[in-house]
Amino acid sequence: MSRLAEFRKLEQQLAQHLAELESLKNDSGLQKEIEFETKLRALLGEYGFSLKDVINILDPQAGRRSSAQAIAPVKAQRKARDMKVYKNPHTGELVETKGGNHKLLKQWKAEHGSDTVESWRSN
Repeated sequence: MSRLAEFRKLEQQLAQHLAELESLKNDSGLQKEIEFETKLRALLGEYGFSLKDVINILDPQAGRRSSAQAIAPVKAQRKARDMKVYKNPHTGELVETKGGNHKLLKQWKAEHGSDTVESWRSN
């Protein structure tokens, strides 16, 4: 991309961002939020409090939760797999497994078919 094309592209983006900024300046909801923040910060300054102090007053557990989460994030745990028991009616052999990656189970499925072996499941 040529320098001129890059300049024009950035110029268009700047104009677009300025238009968005102007529309936000006229948003009454944003004006209320700005006014609230200004008054809140003035009030905090008047009484010598910080935002952390206010959070600790309103929610004393917030500091403990955030520091505990930062130290050790909670990992989502999967449900433990159920034990499956298969009994071969031809040989009487039992296979207990939590997954389908059992060597003997794979042999049976290759020899007799998956549907047949699944019918051998006892629980």
